[in-house]
Amino acid sequence: MDLVTHGIVNILTVQNVLILGAGVLIGMVVGVIPGLGPSAGLAILLPLTFGLDPTSAIVMLAAVYYGAMYGGTITSVLINTPGESATVASTFDGYPLARKGRAGPALVMAAIASFVAGTIGAILMSVAAPITASFASSFGPPELFLLTIAGLLTLVVILQGNKLLGLLSALIGFAIATVGIDIGGGEQRYTFGSTELINGIDFIPVAIGLFGVGEILYTLWQGGHLERLGFFGVGNSGKSFWPNREDYRESRGPMLRGSFLGFGVGLAPGAGATVASLMSYNLEKSISKHPEKFGKGAMPGLVGPEAANNAASAGAMVPLLTLGIPGSASTAVLIGGFLMWGLQPGPLLMEENPDFAWGLIASMYLGNVMLLAVNVFCIPVFASIARVPFRVLGPIVIVLCIFGTYTVNSSIVEVQIMLACGVLGFFMRRVGMSPAALVIALVLGPLAEETLRQTMIVSGGDLSIFVERTGSLVLLIAVAVLIALPLLARPISSAVRGAVARVGHTRRASESGDAEETTDDREDAHR
Repeated sequence: MDLVTHGIVNILTVQNVLILGAGVLIGMVVGVIPGLGPSAGLAILLPLTFGLDPTSAIVMLAAVYYGAMYGGTITSVLINTPGESATVASTFDGYPLARKGRAGPALVMAAIASFVAGTIGAILMSVAAPITASFASSFGPPELFLLTIAGLLTLVVILQGNKLLGLLSALIGFAIATVGIDIGGGEQRYTFGSTELINGIDFIPVAIGLFGVGEILYTLWQGGHLERLGFFGVGNSGKSFWPNREDYRESRGPMLRGSFLGFGVGLAPGAGATVASLMSYNLEKSISKHPEKFGKGAMPGLVGPEAANNAASAGAMVPLLTLGIPGSASTAVLIGGFLMWGLQPGPLLMEENPDFAWGLIASMYLGNVMLLAVNVFCIPVFASIARVPFRVLGPIVIVLCIFGTYTVNSSIVEVQIMLACGVLGFFMRRVGMSPAALVIALVLGPLAEETLRQTMIVSGGDLSIFVERTGSLVLLIAVAVLIALPLLARPISSAVRGAVARVGHTRRASESGDAEETTDDREDAHR
């Protein structure tokens, strides 16, 4: 608590408070724009923070990150269009509530759930981060290499859709990370004689292209420029805007359950807010006394996922700060910002840069307070952004992507790389591949290569070093489980379904036999 208090004191300067407020507002706007999402918003805004000191810059980007989590809820509730994937579950009951004329209470309850979950997540992060960092500080190159591979495999395992395509996406990211100078021998790799590629392909143009331009092209292909989104007004006065006592009563449980569930899911590298929100929705529906109301405007069906996705954003910061492993595409962009300012996320970050680490954690407490105030009083203003046609927003985002990429190094080649990655991101979305897996692999690739080389140097090329150390052996078993999980999932699922079907068949046969016996008994009694 002394460290948290010290961090809050460091953040409470006029500049940092203004930057924090600006980050929350920008995050809200980013989340409101359908199809943009926090990953693209962070990638576009990353070059604009170069003039700030590292603490202020990361505080602003983190505020954009968790501010966008709620911004996407506005479009999910009002026009049934998720601002990004983490708010998909919010459409299930949020939009039906708006159709019933209860958009105001739905958005206010979502804001309160975001505040409660964000605060709980910040408290849990304050406790979990030092413990995780102290445990990971004993890791050597073998453990760090296996941890990197485990983080990437976790992402591939939980990806929706084709796991092979997810793995292929990660391999493309690893391939892009190999461009440049070989760290062992000093030879040029895949530079094709270009001096621009000697230092490798920078993270920023790839992220901006995949998430910014790629999302715009994909939305354009889906016909977003032809749609006229409907809008359900939110009353700004009267009783209809505020939730009633019943809304508060039935939302307390989902709010707390979603907060703890979301934080736990966020801790797992690769899981992210999308998985947390969907798990929370399924949990609330399964334990509800009135599951038939879900999908028709149940407040717990909105509050639970909203709490989960905001708590997951705090949980994802723990592996980022303590292990250097990005837990999602958004935190992969953040880790790129860390590296730009010369800060290496990992076990030693909290020891070597305590003011920075605890200032970032403390900013989440203040940021959640600002987020609640902005949400409640500015909902109608932000909601109006959802009415701007995509044919107007699309070109603006493209221009911002080009401008943001060029301002980093004033390089036309990087702008070309960004546009090429935009086309790549579009086709990846079309065929079901994962841009997030590519970005995370691009960030983890150099770390995996460096730690593997260090391990081989220490062991003299002997692979048995991975089983001789307790930590690396445990992680090696975890990696083996992650590799085997997708292969065993289908047979296990088929066996379980078969067993359930046999039990059901036996039960029906037993009930049929009991019914026949009862009929015979009645006939005997009659006779």
